[in-house]
Amino acid sequence: MQKVIGRLGGCVPRVPPPAAFQRGGSRRKAGKRWGLCPPPARQFVEEGVRLCRPRALRLCDGSPAEGAALLSQLQAEGVLHPLPKYDNCWLARTDPRDVARVESRTVLVTERERDAIPPKPPGGGPQQLGNWMSPPAFEQAVQERFPGCMEGRTMYILPFSMGPVGSPLAKVGLQLTDSPYVAASMRIMTRVGPQTFPALARDDFIRCLHSVGRPLPLREPLVSQWPCDPARTLVAHLPDQRRIVSFGSGYGGNSLLGKKCFALRIASRLARDEGWLAEHMLILGVTDPAGKKRYVAAAFPSACGKTNLAMMTPALPGWRVHCVGDDIAWMKFDAEGRLRAINPESGFFGVAPGTSMRTNPNAMLTVRANTIFTNVGCTSDGGVYWEGIDQPVRPGTTLTSWLGQPWTPGDPQPCAHPNSRFCAPANQCPIMDPAWEDPEGVPIDAIIFGGRRPEGVPLVYEAFNWRHGVFVGSAMRSEATAAAEHTGRRLMHDPFAMRPFFGYNAGQYLAHWLAVGEREGARLPRIFHVNWFLRDGAGRFVWPGFGHNARVLAWICSRVAGEDNAKTTPVGLVPREDALDLDGLPGVSYADLFPVSRPFWEKEARELRRYYEENFGEDLPKEVMGELSALEERVKKM
Repeated sequence: MQKVIGRLGGCVPRVPPPAAFQRGGSRRKAGKRWGLCPPPARQFVEEGVRLCRPRALRLCDGSPAEGAALLSQLQAEGVLHPLPKYDNCWLARTDPRDVARVESRTVLVTERERDAIPPKPPGGGPQQLGNWMSPPAFEQAVQERFPGCMEGRTMYILPFSMGPVGSPLAKVGLQLTDSPYVAASMRIMTRVGPQTFPALARDDFIRCLHSVGRPLPLREPLVSQWPCDPARTLVAHLPDQRRIVSFGSGYGGNSLLGKKCFALRIASRLARDEGWLAEHMLILGVTDPAGKKRYVAAAFPSACGKTNLAMMTPALPGWRVHCVGDDIAWMKFDAEGRLRAINPESGFFGVAPGTSMRTNPNAMLTVRANTIFTNVGCTSDGGVYWEGIDQPVRPGTTLTSWLGQPWTPGDPQPCAHPNSRFCAPANQCPIMDPAWEDPEGVPIDAIIFGGRRPEGVPLVYEAFNWRHGVFVGSAMRSEATAAAEHTGRRLMHDPFAMRPFFGYNAGQYLAHWLAVGEREGARLPRIFHVNWFLRDGAGRFVWPGFGHNARVLAWICSRVAGEDNAKTTPVGLVPREDALDLDGLPGVSYADLFPVSRPFWEKEARELRRYYEENFGEDLPKEVMGELSALEERVKKM
């Protein structure tokens, strides 16, 4: 991008004058604040202005007045629709071509392909562990897309912190975007404002450039007043330059660049280089009836129940759960060797369908105010609607689908898109942990992996040790979800729930996890695997899930406490029959919850070996293949 900017030459003054700013008529204040912005940040903005040629600039300060102005503007433009049934809640409908993360057009840009993805063996199929783009190809892609892409539009300048400002675990970024929807959402999901300026002065901040790709005047009309350019969408990451460049999509995962792009892809590379972990994990606090509290991090693929677990209302008497975060964990060792974690986000960008007062009452309470809903249905009395909301519609109330069309129950198409979302401030959650913004982070006692496995995989098992736990994370598989452009319920390999989010070679990522386990003085968390989604022969779930998942957390906590209440199986340590509380669960069978079948695991091991060979090749750490061989030997002896 630097080369392209250089070729374009300057078309605006070196420092944009106050007259270039839009801030509700207060241009003088905006210009003064711009003057306080550190030189490295100003230089990045100047590069973006020369390249994208916006009509005006707006330096976002994170204030309530600014938020109200953005929402009012989006309403006037027809992008947001008010939901008067709630307090300051809004509905956006996107172009139907822009509804999910676009994994096929998400790339890592490095000099060497192997720094981004493992090499494929001869005759192998498409690489499943990321997409690489060469620097020359990236430069050409930028030149084909970005020059003049913001003409007629305002460039929003968003200085933001991932994590509590000033935390030793936090990082800062600066996003430039021409989407007021993105600006409004980033204010919820990150900590936006001039409080980040001291960190921006260090010049190691993450530079984020985003455009919807629809300069004004429009050449063709918008769909749902939603600007995007799906045919030319590109989401590129330059880890060596600490840059993210996104074009053509307004959907959150592609445009809220602090989220998956920064917090996982770029941060995972930073974590490897600096000796910490950036993971696709929720964080929750679990308190037992005696008042002992432990913290757990858990990695599930998108739309596999992370938010429901993070906000759980335990069905087990005396147990309490508090939420630290529902999607991303940044973890570093402290001076005593404990792994401490922060949630770098300040909001929830959760999947709406299936969320209800039965499945996740705390989420439902969270989204009643100050929330932006995207692609859900709505009711004629100003409320929201989606599949599984489990709220009766009052007589005489009509429904409108996410496509803006009249909808009635029984229609062949869903009322809400399967990947429809809510974007809500985290501090509104009734069970946010008191330490969720502790700059030192919370101490992690256990790490959990999991996914949607309808058969064969036990409800819960514990890894034998850290190295076996890394193998368990690398072997994760789950049914595909609507969070990306995948369809159907086919099983997909998803190592560490990071398959779409690796910021560097996935084999090197596994090696980094193994190295963490060798850290001198480290007090390593125990590692577990869970599967809430086992089904019987009739297709019914054999585990009630939701609040009853606290029963599994209780056993995990007992293992952390050192209780001898597990038995050994070829796949790991499972609860003894008397160790998992099943009281009050009629029809729930211990045998159904803990299937360990020789034919199933023989097939699983064969498929896993083929997956490793075809996708990791020689970059798979030998320790991981050694753990697979050990599993095969244990299964043979069943």
